[in-house]
Amino acid sequence: MKNSLRVTLFILLMSAGSAIAGTVRVATFNIWELTEKKLSQTDDTGHGTNRQLKGAAEIIQRVRPDILLINEIDVGNGDASGARQFCKAYLAVSQNGQAPIEFEHIFVDEVNTGSPSGFDLDNDGNTNGPGDAWGYGQYAGQYGMAILSRFPIDQKSVRTFRHLKWRDMPGALICDGTNGKPDWYTEEEAKQFPLSSKSHWDVPIDIDGQSLHLLCSHPTPPVFDGNEDRNGRRNFDEIRLWADYISGGKKASYIKDDQGKQAALATTASFVILGDLNADPTKDPAPYGQPAINQLLNHERIKPNTPKLATDKTCDFGRIDYVLPSTDLKVKQSGVFTPNQGEELHRLIQDRSASSDHRLVWIDIEFDKG
Repeated sequence: MKNSLRVTLFILLMSAGSAIAGTVRVATFNIWELTEKKLSQTDDTGHGTNRQLKGAAEIIQRVRPDILLINEIDVGNGDASGARQFCKAYLAVSQNGQAPIEFEHIFVDEVNTGSPSGFDLDNDGNTNGPGDAWGYGQYAGQYGMAILSRFPIDQKSVRTFRHLKWRDMPGALICDGTNGKPDWYTEEEAKQFPLSSKSHWDVPIDIDGQSLHLLCSHPTPPVFDGNEDRNGRRNFDEIRLWADYISGGKKASYIKDDQGKQAALATTASFVILGDLNADPTKDPAPYGQPAINQLLNHERIKPNTPKLATDKTCDFGRIDYVLPSTDLKVKQSGVFTPNQGEELHRLIQDRSASSDHRLVWIDIEFDKG
């Protein structure tokens, strides 16, 4: 009886959207390889027919976020057409009886994945493979990001950090052969190497006259390399960038945005750090002093973990997808879309072809309008 009640409450929560009035639901969802090819699969009415994307859309319609970051969506050279197509062909169409959901505002920008470097970055003797791009990718804009929002986006105040050089970070872990670090990248490669494998965005959202900064990124997975640990080092420093950005002061003195402006987040700013950060607090090794994600989880400006988000896996590997609010925000609820095996909704996460190999993560935050 207790188990049946728990399942019923879970389904009600997932169907009801923001259950508490006056809250804003912020979510992140890595939708496995949300490609242009998949998005193009539609019927004669323009409704999407791809099974995986229909499943992902049903999850979004059940959770009903007000603000959503999507990881792994094709964005070309900063093209929002894929995000608009997903909204039109999938989210705006009822999936399995769920109410359609609409997002009036979209933000998309260029990413480093698939951007040719002209160098042999993976040292395989070639210069034109996916591992030779500034971020791993077979074509420009692969594994990109998109923000969907019910609230206006302050486009003029957006900051991006796609071009920030890895070497500009004091004490950077880039394996360039200096200071005892592995000798993997040549001097010229290291000189031009961007820190961000996709991009880092600071996107302010206007919520009833108050600004919420979305700090969005998708660091490279700390695997698929060798003893030099070039991807593990980059993942650590990509996460460190946000830790330095919200710390301000000397820690952020090296940070310049893509417009050349010295940039640190104001100490009074409300923010949420979100995305697939490819870092687990318990499974990852700590060769650089601590697990990479602990740079954020233990940061004084980030609210301590709620029990729900501290324990739930967000993919088969572990907890790697995050929605981390600043300490000034009031978190009323939080969750990970993880129906248990045997529950009806488990069909949506039974494998990656059902929706994704990641889980949607969300929090409800309350804004003080006083």
